[in-house]
This record gives sequence, structure tokens and C-alpha cells, in this order.
Amino acid sequence: MEIRIGIVNASRELSFETSSSAADIEAAVAKALAAPNGYLSLSDTKGKTYIIPTATLGFVEVGDEAERRVGFVA
Repeated sequence: MEIRIGIVNASRELSFETSSSAADIEAAVAKALAAPNGYLSLSDTKGKTYIIPTATLGFVEVGDEAERRVGFVA
């Protein structure tokens, strides 16, 4: 699952892949936004953990679980 997170006042967004499902990510975002001074914590497939304060969240985009293609597409 590909994740893109927009951060307020940052020129680039944070992008990584995770093994979590879309429902798990949505629940984590909802839980983080419910806390007044909360933070969003997500891990990628390489074991890195990303912690983002909810006050700086611009958007969270959850991509599809697409299969990677090998070779040329005609």
C-alpha cells in the first residue's frame, strides 16, 4: 500500500510503502485526529517509523495495492 502525506508549510510530501491495510491506516489517522495534541505514527515496509504531529497534517493519501509490472507495456 502506497501512502502520501502532505505536511503544512513543507514543499514536498512524505511518500512510502507500507504493509498495513487501507482500513488500518484510516483507523490510525482517525485516532490521531481525534486527540487534541495527537500524532500519526506509521511504519513502512523497511521497518522505519514515521511520526507526524496532527497539527501539521495537510492530507493523507492511501493508494491501491497494485501489482508491480515487469517489462514493457504495449
